[in-house]
Amino acid sequence: MGKRVVVGLSGGVDSSVTAYLLKEQGYDVIGMFMKNWHDDSVTISNECPWLDDSNDAMIVAQQLGIPFQAIDLSKEYKDRIVDYMFAEYQRGRTPNPDVLCNREIKFDVFLDAAMKLGANYVATGHYCRKGEIEKDGKIIYQLLAGKDPNKDQSYFLCQLTQAQLSKALFPIGELLKPEVRAIAKQAGLATAEKKDSQGLCFIGKVHLPEFLQQRLASKKGKVIEIGADSSAFKNGFESDDLINITKPYELYPQLGEVVGEHNGAHFYTIGQRRGLNIGGFEKPLFVIGTDTDKNVIYTGMGDNHPGLYRKGLFISTSDEHWIREDLKLGVGEQKDYLARIRYRQKLESCTLFKREEGVYIIFARPQRGVTPGQFASWYEGVELIGSGVIN
Repeated sequence: MGKRVVVGLSGGVDSSVTAYLLKEQGYDVIGMFMKNWHDDSVTISNECPWLDDSNDAMIVAQQLGIPFQAIDLSKEYKDRIVDYMFAEYQRGRTPNPDVLCNREIKFDVFLDAAMKLGANYVATGHYCRKGEIEKDGKIIYQLLAGKDPNKDQSYFLCQLTQAQLSKALFPIGELLKPEVRAIAKQAGLATAEKKDSQGLCFIGKVHLPEFLQQRLASKKGKVIEIGADSSAFKNGFESDDLINITKPYELYPQLGEVVGEHNGAHFYTIGQRRGLNIGGFEKPLFVIGTDTDKNVIYTGMGDNHPGLYRKGLFISTSDEHWIREDLKLGVGEQKDYLARIRYRQKLESCTLFKREEGVYIIFARPQRGVTPGQFASWYEGVELIGSGVIN
């Protein structure tokens, strides 16, 4: 197998060190910067972080003496990520653009562009690792958690396929973040001291509510407070029925009282506390449900309100994804795994039940803020086995 690799240089320290390490290992390295946004109809901020990032990526490529080019993927990003995000928020769901960006952009469109340059692999600065095992004479690729427990980013890659993993390299997965910074400093890379970016994948600094408000219309609606002892929460904790345990709570206006108004149910997500701006309560109010059809937000008082917790979740068959296809559960089968429902959440013990209609994940203890539209991923030890979109 050849050793040409295209590194997604983002202008950050992680991808810079990725390129440096691969060059040290004797790979023929090409640096490529992905430009994913220049739609002025939806302004993101007055600053232009992608320009700075592009310049930083180019400087690092020059320092390493590797070829560099920028690729404009803004059309694909808009079609596959941004439009999907707006559609999901409109439905009252909360998508995860970073997971989608990896599946649809970095390991699809970008991967294709790299292959056209004669590359054998693409590499990114993700804190995760790739393993290989042989089973029945066939090589199977594993997605493993990064060595740094504070930075493990395997969750963001939970939708990758065997074909995508076969072409992927993650050189910093064996390192801790301080080690990555130390390598960058020692190598004199321009990005050694650069702060990590906190923003939408490859867009930069985003204030999400403002971003959404430029496409989704504001619409006044009621904020309803549901008491902690409401009958709405009974089934979710006491039932043995998989459907009852995993479906979102059925909340009705008559179950609570109107305590304020909001600007559009699609701007809110389960577990959210900020942005409600409703005072006069003994404890803060949290969003426990949204109804975008009726444009109603349901809230509960205090961060231990039962409406914030669910014992399980459901992923429909069409949204189910197994990185380890050889371990896919058959209808009627069940298996214990560890799972998380958001990035950086501690892994939680659970049981997966496979039925005709999809997968039911039942946790050993109730989970806070189970959010439709987000991804749940399940692990065996440090290996990510599969994932899916929460219903």
